Amino acid sequence: MTASESRLHYQSIFKPELFDGKVVIVTGGGSGIGRCAAHELAWLGAHVVIVGRNPDKLAKVKAEIEAEGRLVSSHACDIRDEVAVGTVVEAVLAAQGRIDGLVNNAGGQFFSPLKDISTKGFEAVVRNNLVGGFIFMREVYTRWMEQHGGSIVNITADMWNGLPGVAHSGSARAGMTSLTESAACEWAASGVRVNSVAPGMIASSGFDNYTGEAVSKILDFPKAVPVQRYGTVAEVSAAIVFLLSPAAAFITGSCIRVDGGGPNARSSWKLQVHDKSVPFDGFHLDALPDLLKNDR
Repeated sequence: MTASESRLHYQSIFKPELFDGKVVIVTGGGSGIGRCAAHELAWLGAHVVIVGRNPDKLAKVKAEIEAEGRLVSSHACDIRDEVAVGTVVEAVLAAQGRIDGLVNNAGGQFFSPLKDISTKGFEAVVRNNLVGGFIFMREVYTRWMEQHGGSIVNITADMWNGLPGVAHSGSARAGMTSLTESAACEWAASGVRVNSVAPGMIASSGFDNYTGEAVSKILDFPKAVPVQRYGTVAEVSAAIVFLLSPAAAFITGSCIRVDGGGPNARSSWKLQVHDKSVPFDGFHLDALPDLLKNDR
């Protein structure tokens, strides 16, 4: 058993009662970053509402959180379906009476050269990574936050210099960054802050969804970034929690990069091989994806 597995609860750097009485929706809460953020927010006192397309995954995460005596509910929903999203938002309001935060984390993509992506495939990824996020933002805002305030954190990606191989996703994530900035301006008068977190290559269960050339790119990643390692889901979750917290009251329209400095690597500078970057591994139930286990 690893040190991580031996811990009994989430090791958050934030005070345990930080979100007492708050209700936070986390989309894509059945795995990866969403699962981790749901655990941390629940440990910090929030009633967390996890949303996703797979009821079995949601049920597993819900059971994990309930086993620790924390507050959680779940709703199976395709974020691309605006009627379904509206129904979920109304159900949360009916049950909990408020929505203080939204973590727009659901998304996904597939690896493919741009020339081989069909129009249907491109549109599907954009709808998943941009349009669905917009729908959830709009429904939460118009049904609650416009009158009561709140905080929204959109999860994007390290797409700053383009995202070859997943250009459809990069395009959608760039759009989400702009959407975040626009909403931050338009919704500030309602007391709503809108920010984003842009993860780089984060070691999570999502790695195991890839095959072929994508696997090689994942395994080659650490040597291409200044910190020389993958990120952890807990490092992303910590950025999310900070932006949702009162400490970020003067922050809106901003992005926190959690990417090991990847966009700062330049061909004019030879990166040094090192092991000086110590990961923050606060999630007690986290485990390496099979891809990385098999690579060792």
